Amino acid sequence: MLNCTQCHAADVATEHFPDLPVETIDWEISHRAQRQACVTKYDPTTEEITIALTWTAYEQHGWEQFSSTVRHELIHAWQYHEFGDADHGATFTRWTDALGTSRHCERFTTPKWWLVCEDCGGWIARYRRSKTVRNPEKYSCSECGGSLRVEVGDGHSDDE
Repeated sequence: MLNCTQCHAADVATEHFPDLPVETIDWEISHRAQRQACVTKYDPTTEEITIALTWTAYEQHGWEQFSSTVRHELIHAWQYHEFGDADHGATFTRWTDALGTSRHCERFTTPKWWLVCEDCGGWIARYRRSKTVRNPEKYSCSECGGSLRVEVGDGHSDDE
């Protein structure tokens, strides 16, 4: 998987991000991650970029879906290289169509809980029994400020 991923990233970078030194990106494979298919890490002191891939996500999604996730993370790598910061804002979004990827990656594990907004109907996945899961009445929806309730994690399939 790692060789395919690195070759794919190099091809994408050559076409879309020619100034990104993709050969300097460190690649890792995680066999423990449960929530994210990939993550791009950046060390501002060394400017080192690392992309960590989750093996379980690759197994469940297959190469076609997983390669989209790699392209998603490559946008973040480019953002870190160019700006020293990365997010899913306008700079990120302008690349998603060109790279055939999405703003959010598809889940590969079911959350244990969902925070559900009583006002806007938004669903937010939670994998740990956080303070918000234990005491939803003390928190509000980050989108609209509405009240939250908790539901057990197998009743909703959001691909955020």
